[in-house]
Amino acid sequence: MPGLWDMPLIPGGCRAYTPRRPALFFPERIILAKGSHDPPPRRALAEAICGLYWDAEIVERFDTPHNRVDLGPGSGLDLHYRGKRTLVLGEHKSALRLSQESGNTCPNYWHFSPYGFCPYDCKYCYLAATRGVRFSPTVKVFLNLEEMLADIDRVASRIARPTAFYLGKLQDGLALDPLTGYSRTLVPFFAAHRYARLTLLTKAADVQNLLDLQHAGRTILSWSLNPRAVCDEYEANTPPTSARTRAMKACAAAGYPVRVVIMPIIPTPGWEDLYSDFLVDLLGQVSLDRITLGGICSYPGALQLTELKLGRANAISTLLAGGKENSPDGRLRYSVADRVKIYAFLLSVVRRLQPDLPIGLCLEERPVFEALGMASHIGRCNCVL
Repeated sequence: MPGLWDMPLIPGGCRAYTPRRPALFFPERIILAKGSHDPPPRRALAEAICGLYWDAEIVERFDTPHNRVDLGPGSGLDLHYRGKRTLVLGEHKSALRLSQESGNTCPNYWHFSPYGFCPYDCKYCYLAATRGVRFSPTVKVFLNLEEMLADIDRVASRIARPTAFYLGKLQDGLALDPLTGYSRTLVPFFAAHRYARLTLLTKAADVQNLLDLQHAGRTILSWSLNPRAVCDEYEANTPPTSARTRAMKACAAAGYPVRVVIMPIIPTPGWEDLYSDFLVDLLGQVSLDRITLGGICSYPGALQLTELKLGRANAISTLLAGGKENSPDGRLRYSVADRVKIYAFLLSVVRRLQPDLPIGLCLEERPVFEALGMASHIGRCNCVL
């Protein structure tokens, strides 16, 4: 591959990239945090982003790390929505990490964070209860992309075999891409690397930056999807299911491996017909590399925020009532019996439509795999090759 520093990298992607306002993100404040002022390429991108939002308040906090931005007093829900309207530009010095899941069958994987949190407003969001978000629930863009890629190059070269690096664990992988153009750097970087591969998860529908890139099949794009009725009720301020499906089709036509993650499955009344019709439509439109299924697998703090948004009598809380004590990893899940029932039905639909399509389960427990006769599928899920 070309030397890392010989590639046309600046924070924000290719040198010719002009930032665009992403859909569904309307920041009222932009905080210029530590690492946003120097070196000059970072400052140039920060200034270009600020120039797009001429109506936003610009606050200089050059000595404040991105995770110490204080939004002031307020309730959990007030701070949550104040954070959704606040953009922090800074640096993340430990953006590359190895997942450390235990108590479930997650294979653990490398992930990295050019962004933090998300501008969308999914009512079930698990990120809202993570340690890095609770104190400062702002939307973040980290401007030290070159450092992240140097770290990925170092780790991948040490492992010395094809290895996935996941973008989407602690953020949406494409929601802010119109603003940064990061995909214009990431996709060519992974296409040229001997070992590193990119897996990316998103709910976004704007894929304009991706379609003309030479990806060499080394960037795997995954979409989080649910039927329209579930999206309308639980995924506020996100692109509709139909728009995401169109984005998937466009990327598949451009040769990208495309996956889908149907998660969280929410078995509302009539869910069998709802999800069955959804799968028939999806699999009839998009050629998929893999499909992964998953239910709610969140933490108590995230459920508290869900209940502030939806009330305590919401369908998610009701479904979780039977499974709160069942998960050794501390997450809240539906009961094992409910999960097996849900998965068995959806698996039958997928296998009837496309018998050879690889299927995974996300963040699940071994007894569920075994009850479904899927023990051999453990570790064959969305985030890994």
